[in-house]
Amino acid sequence: MSTESTSRFVKIVTPFLLLYMLAPLLVVIAISVSDNFLATFPPKGFTLNWYVHVLGDAKFQHAFMTSLTLAVIATLAALLLGAPAAIVIHRGDLPGCQLIETLLLSPMILPILITGLAMLQFFSVAQMYSVPVNLFVGHTMIILPYMLRTLLASFKQIDHSLEEAASTLGASPVSVFCFVTLPQIMPGVLAGCLFAFLVSFDDFPISFWLADARTEPLPIYLHHALASIFDPSIAAISSLMILTSVVTILALERFVGVRKAMGI
Repeated sequence: MSTESTSRFVKIVTPFLLLYMLAPLLVVIAISVSDNFLATFPPKGFTLNWYVHVLGDAKFQHAFMTSLTLAVIATLAALLLGAPAAIVIHRGDLPGCQLIETLLLSPMILPILITGLAMLQFFSVAQMYSVPVNLFVGHTMIILPYMLRTLLASFKQIDHSLEEAASTLGASPVSVFCFVTLPQIMPGVLAGCLFAFLVSFDDFPISFWLADARTEPLPIYLHHALASIFDPSIAAISSLMILTSVVTILALERFVGVRKAMGI
Protein backbone atom coordinates (compact mmCIF):
# COMPACT_ATOMS: atom_id res chain seq x y z
CA MET A 1 0.00 0.00 0.00
CA SER A 2 1.42 3.38 -1.01
CA THR A 3 1.97 6.25 1.39
CA GLU A 4 -0.84 8.24 -0.21
CA SER A 5 -3.28 5.32 0.13
CA THR A 6 -2.26 4.79 3.76
CA SER A 7 -2.81 8.46 4.52
CA ARG A 8 -6.24 8.40 2.88
CA PHE A 9 -7.18 5.24 4.80
CA VAL A 10 -6.13 6.81 8.11
CA LYS A 11 -8.17 9.94 7.41
CA ILE A 12 -11.26 7.84 6.68
CA VAL A 13 -10.94 5.43 9.60
CA THR A 14 -9.90 7.93 12.29
CA PRO A 15 -13.30 9.68 12.65
CA PHE A 16 -15.06 6.31 13.04
CA LEU A 17 -12.55 5.21 15.69
CA LEU A 18 -13.03 8.47 17.58
CA LEU A 19 -16.80 8.10 17.41
CA TYR A 20 -16.51 4.50 18.65
CA MET A 21 -14.40 5.60 21.66
CA LEU A 22 -16.58 8.60 22.45
CA ALA A 23 -19.93 6.82 22.06
CA PRO A 24 -20.19 5.66 25.72
CA LEU A 25 -19.47 9.21 26.94
CA LEU A 26 -22.04 10.66 24.56
CA VAL A 27 -24.64 8.18 25.83
CA VAL A 28 -23.99 9.25 29.44
CA ILE A 29 -24.28 12.93 28.52
CA ALA A 30 -27.50 12.27 26.60
CA ILE A 31 -29.04 10.45 29.57
CA SER A 32 -28.10 13.33 31.89
CA VAL A 33 -30.47 15.70 30.06
CA SER A 34 -33.36 13.24 29.84
CA ASP A 35 -36.74 14.39 31.14
CA ASN A 36 -37.50 10.87 32.36
CA PHE A 37 -37.21 9.90 36.04
CA LEU A 38 -35.31 6.74 35.15
CA ALA A 39 -32.07 6.51 33.20
CA THR A 40 -33.13 5.34 29.75
CA PHE A 41 -31.67 5.59 26.29
CA PRO A 42 -32.59 7.16 23.97
CA PRO A 43 -33.51 10.05 26.29
CA LYS A 44 -37.00 11.47 26.39
CA GLY A 45 -37.34 15.23 26.34
CA PHE A 46 -34.69 17.70 27.41
CA THR A 47 -34.03 19.25 30.82
CA LEU A 48 -31.13 20.56 32.90
CA ASN A 49 -32.97 19.97 36.16
CA TRP A 50 -30.79 16.97 36.99
CA TYR A 51 -27.72 19.21 36.95
CA VAL A 52 -29.49 21.74 39.16
CA HIS A 53 -30.44 18.93 41.54
CA VAL A 54 -26.89 17.56 41.67
CA LEU A 55 -25.17 20.92 42.07
CA GLY A 56 -27.53 21.82 44.91
CA ASP A 57 -26.95 18.55 46.77
CA ALA A 58 -24.81 19.10 49.88
CA LYS A 59 -23.41 15.56 49.73
CA PHE A 60 -22.30 16.05 46.14
CA GLN A 61 -20.70 19.39 47.01
CA HIS A 62 -18.78 17.77 49.87
CA ALA A 63 -17.62 14.86 47.71
CA PHE A 64 -16.59 17.19 44.87
CA MET A 65 -14.59 19.46 47.19
CA THR A 66 -12.99 16.42 48.81
CA SER A 67 -11.81 15.09 45.44
CA LEU A 68 -10.73 18.54 44.27
CA THR A 69 -8.75 19.31 47.43
CA LEU A 70 -7.21 15.85 47.52
CA ALA A 71 -6.18 16.04 43.84
CA VAL A 72 -4.59 19.48 44.21
CA ILE A 73 -2.61 18.62 47.36
CA ALA A 74 -1.50 15.23 46.03
CA THR A 75 -0.40 16.82 42.75
CA LEU A 76 1.72 19.40 44.56
CA ALA A 77 3.29 16.66 46.67
CA ALA A 78 3.99 14.55 43.58
CA LEU A 79 5.66 17.54 41.94
CA LEU A 80 7.86 18.22 44.97
CA LEU A 81 8.90 14.56 45.05
CA GLY A 82 9.04 13.93 41.32
CA ALA A 83 11.10 16.95 40.26
CA PRO A 84 14.20 16.14 42.37
CA ALA A 85 13.89 12.46 41.46
CA ALA A 86 13.71 13.31 37.75
CA ILE A 87 16.81 15.51 38.03
CA VAL A 88 18.81 12.78 39.77
CA ILE A 89 17.66 10.06 37.36
CA HIS A 90 18.30 12.22 34.30
CA ARG A 91 21.81 13.22 35.34
CA GLY A 92 22.68 9.75 36.60
CA ASP A 93 24.88 11.11 39.38
CA LEU A 94 23.55 8.72 42.02
CA PRO A 95 24.40 4.99 41.95
CA GLY A 96 21.35 2.81 41.30
CA CYS A 97 19.41 5.43 39.34
CA GLN A 98 17.75 2.76 37.21
CA LEU A 99 16.61 0.93 40.32
CA ILE A 100 15.20 4.15 41.77
CA GLU A 101 13.33 4.87 38.54
CA THR A 102 11.92 1.33 38.48
CA LEU A 103 10.72 1.59 42.08
CA LEU A 104 9.08 4.98 41.53
CA LEU A 105 7.33 3.78 38.37
CA SER A 106 6.24 0.44 39.86
CA PRO A 107 2.73 1.67 40.88
CA MET A 108 1.94 1.86 37.15
CA ILE A 109 2.81 -1.83 36.72
CA LEU A 110 1.05 -3.34 39.72
CA PRO A 111 -2.76 -3.82 39.68
CA ILE A 112 -4.12 -0.75 41.38
CA LEU A 113 -6.79 -2.64 43.34
CA ILE A 114 -4.05 -4.81 44.86
CA THR A 115 -2.03 -1.68 45.58
CA GLY A 116 -4.98 -0.16 47.43
CA LEU A 117 -5.52 -3.30 49.49
CA ALA A 118 -1.81 -3.46 50.34
CA MET A 119 -1.86 0.17 51.45
CA LEU A 120 -4.90 -0.49 53.62
CA GLN A 121 -3.09 -3.37 55.34
CA PHE A 122 0.06 -1.28 55.75
CA PHE A 123 -1.82 1.63 57.34
CA SER A 124 -3.58 -0.82 59.64
CA VAL A 125 -0.30 -2.41 60.78
CA ALA A 126 1.30 1.04 61.16
CA GLN A 127 -1.77 2.19 63.15
CA MET A 128 -2.35 5.11 60.80
CA TYR A 129 -6.06 5.72 61.23
CA SER A 130 -6.38 9.23 59.76
CA VAL A 131 -8.41 8.75 56.59
CA PRO A 132 -7.50 12.12 54.99
CA VAL A 133 -3.79 11.46 55.55
CA ASN A 134 -4.06 7.92 54.20
CA LEU A 135 -5.90 9.13 51.10
CA PHE A 136 -3.27 11.80 50.57
CA VAL A 137 -0.42 9.28 50.80
CA GLY A 138 -2.23 6.79 48.56
CA HIS A 139 -3.08 9.31 45.85
CA THR A 140 0.41 10.80 45.91
CA MET A 141 1.92 7.36 45.40
CA ILE A 142 -0.23 6.44 42.40
CA ILE A 143 0.17 9.79 40.58
CA LEU A 144 3.92 10.13 41.22
CA PRO A 145 4.81 7.82 38.26
CA TYR A 146 2.80 10.00 35.85
CA MET A 147 4.56 13.08 37.10
CA LEU A 148 7.97 11.42 36.92
CA ARG A 149 7.54 10.07 33.38
CA THR A 150 6.42 13.45 32.06
CA LEU A 151 9.30 15.27 33.74
CA LEU A 152 11.84 12.75 32.44
CA ALA A 153 10.50 13.26 28.91
CA SER A 154 10.93 17.03 29.35
CA PHE A 155 14.50 16.70 30.65
CA LYS A 156 15.43 14.78 27.49
CA GLN A 157 14.44 17.85 25.43
CA ILE A 158 16.78 20.22 27.30
CA ASP A 159 19.48 22.02 25.32
CA HIS A 160 22.44 21.50 27.65
CA SER A 161 24.58 23.94 25.67
CA LEU A 162 22.48 26.77 27.09
CA GLU A 163 23.21 25.57 30.63
CA GLU A 164 26.91 25.35 29.86
CA ALA A 165 26.89 28.84 28.37
CA ALA A 166 25.16 30.27 31.45
CA SER A 167 27.66 28.55 33.76
CA THR A 168 30.57 29.84 31.69
CA LEU A 169 29.24 33.38 32.02
CA GLY A 170 29.28 33.05 35.81
CA ALA A 171 25.72 32.01 36.66
CA SER A 172 25.33 29.96 39.81
CA PRO A 173 23.79 26.45 39.63
CA VAL A 174 20.59 27.80 41.18
CA SER A 175 20.40 30.61 38.62
CA VAL A 176 21.07 28.18 35.77
CA PHE A 177 18.22 25.95 36.91
CA CYS A 178 15.75 28.81 37.53
CA PHE A 179 16.43 30.87 34.40
CA VAL A 180 17.68 28.31 31.86
CA THR A 181 16.55 24.78 32.77
CA LEU A 182 13.14 25.50 34.30
CA PRO A 183 11.74 27.48 31.32
CA GLN A 184 12.67 24.56 29.05
CA ILE A 185 10.92 21.92 31.17
CA MET A 186 7.94 24.08 32.17
CA PRO A 187 5.60 22.50 29.56
CA GLY A 188 6.41 19.09 31.04
CA VAL A 189 5.86 20.36 34.57
CA LEU A 190 2.41 21.70 33.65
CA ALA A 191 1.53 18.53 31.74
CA GLY A 192 2.63 16.33 34.62
CA CYS A 193 0.57 18.38 37.08
CA LEU A 194 -2.55 18.25 34.93
CA PHE A 195 -2.30 14.53 34.21
CA ALA A 196 -1.58 13.78 37.87
CA PHE A 197 -4.57 15.91 38.87
CA LEU A 198 -6.86 13.98 36.52
CA VAL A 199 -5.67 10.59 37.76
CA SER A 200 -6.21 11.60 41.38
CA PHE A 201 -9.55 13.32 40.77
CA ASP A 202 -11.00 10.28 38.95
CA ASP A 203 -9.37 7.61 41.11
CA PHE A 204 -11.67 4.90 42.44
CA PRO A 205 -9.57 1.84 43.47
CA ILE A 206 -7.35 3.58 46.05
CA SER A 207 -10.23 5.64 47.42
CA PHE A 208 -12.41 2.53 47.60
CA TRP A 209 -10.05 0.96 50.15
CA LEU A 210 -9.03 4.06 52.09
CA ALA A 211 -12.11 6.34 52.22
CA ASP A 212 -14.83 6.38 54.85
CA ALA A 213 -18.26 7.96 55.21
CA ARG A 214 -16.87 11.30 56.45
CA THR A 215 -14.14 11.58 53.81
CA GLU A 216 -15.79 10.42 50.60
CA PRO A 217 -14.23 11.40 47.24
CA LEU A 218 -16.51 11.92 44.26
CA PRO A 219 -15.95 8.51 42.57
CA ILE A 220 -16.92 6.76 45.83
CA TYR A 221 -19.98 9.00 46.19
CA LEU A 222 -20.97 8.05 42.63
CA HIS A 223 -20.47 4.35 43.41
CA HIS A 224 -22.72 4.56 46.47
CA ALA A 225 -25.34 6.52 44.53
CA LEU A 226 -25.47 3.79 41.89
CA ALA A 227 -26.30 1.25 44.60
CA SER A 228 -29.57 3.04 45.43
CA ILE A 229 -31.22 4.09 42.17
CA PHE A 230 -29.97 4.76 38.67
CA ASP A 231 -31.67 7.98 37.65
CA PRO A 232 -30.34 10.70 35.29
CA SER A 233 -28.71 12.50 38.24
CA ILE A 234 -26.05 9.77 38.20
CA ALA A 235 -25.38 10.53 34.55
CA ALA A 236 -25.24 14.23 35.42
CA ILE A 237 -22.53 13.56 38.02
CA SER A 238 -20.60 11.50 35.48
CA SER A 239 -20.98 14.26 32.90
CA LEU A 240 -19.57 16.81 35.33
CA MET A 241 -16.56 14.56 35.90
CA ILE A 242 -16.12 14.24 32.13
CA LEU A 243 -16.40 18.01 31.80
CA THR A 244 -13.68 18.50 34.44
CA SER A 245 -11.32 16.23 32.52
CA VAL A 246 -12.10 17.87 29.18
CA VAL A 247 -11.56 21.39 30.57
CA THR A 248 -8.23 20.30 32.05
CA ILE A 249 -7.02 18.85 28.74
CA LEU A 250 -8.20 21.92 26.82
CA ALA A 251 -6.35 24.15 29.28
CA LEU A 252 -3.20 22.10 28.70
CA GLU A 253 -3.59 22.41 24.92
CA ARG A 254 -4.42 26.13 25.12
CA PHE A 255 -1.53 27.26 27.29
CA VAL A 256 1.14 24.67 26.49
CA GLY A 257 0.15 22.30 23.70
CA VAL A 258 -0.27 18.60 24.37
CA ARG A 259 2.41 17.50 21.91
CA LYS A 260 4.89 20.05 23.23
CA ALA A 261 4.12 19.17 26.85
CA MET A 262 4.71 15.49 26.19
CA GLY A 263 7.94 16.18 24.33
CA ILE A 264 6.60 14.82 21.04
